[in-house]
Amino acid sequence: MLQIPTTDGRADAFAAFPDRGERHPGVLMYADGFGIRPVLREMAREPAEHGYYVLVPNLFYRHGPAPVIELPEYIGEEVRPAVFARLMPMIEAHTTERVLSDADAYLGFLTTRPEVGAGPVAVTGYCIGGLLAMRTAAAHPGRVAAVAGFHGPVGADGPDSLAELTAEVYLGHAETDMTPEALGELDRALDAAGVDYTSEIYPGTVHGFTMSDTDAFDPAALRLHWDRLLPLLGRTLANG
Repeated sequence: MLQIPTTDGRADAFAAFPDRGERHPGVLMYADGFGIRPVLREMAREPAEHGYYVLVPNLFYRHGPAPVIELPEYIGEEVRPAVFARLMPMIEAHTTERVLSDADAYLGFLTTRPEVGAGPVAVTGYCIGGLLAMRTAAAHPGRVAAVAGFHGPVGADGPDSLAELTAEVYLGHAETDMTPEALGELDRALDAAGVDYTSEIYPGTVHGFTMSDTDAFDPAALRLHWDRLLPLLGRTLANG
């Protein structure tokens, strides 16, 4: 467990990385709206096992340390409304200004860790974390070499928000999250930004398909997500 200094206090976080006394490429991983919990530790371990230092901050640290609210071991349809009723005020309070201020702090912390090598980093995120990943990459062109988002509202800020991107982009959308028309609009904005990107819909999936502790989980889609994400990291980060 770690404490990241920010302009609004200290954000608790955890990191996963190979314990070999070496320096590793850095990856900032944004959680979904449910926040840090055992499944996020599992998600971080996978790239760590492939040689990356993965930092996962508590997005809602202003409201307390993780877990900010008590979560059931399994987030099914019957408990989801009550969980979201408690989370939504925190999500709505997490303004773009806060997102960008926190991103500065997270990247500054990540890139100065003794276990992290020099060079650019990658940012990835799930659900709302995908939107935060895109905002972070757009705000730090040149510093972020790759950005990935999964089942997230990544086009929510409009096409102009992508204009500053320089990172290679990978987006994996849930079928229920993205219409073909919305996908086309997002792809046109990425074309206009002039970046290398892949933006695809995972057939038959619903929002949250990577998270094994929810009723949205799709094992085949999780495997596909790793098949897309790990090569992206390997292409863009030194020594990956």
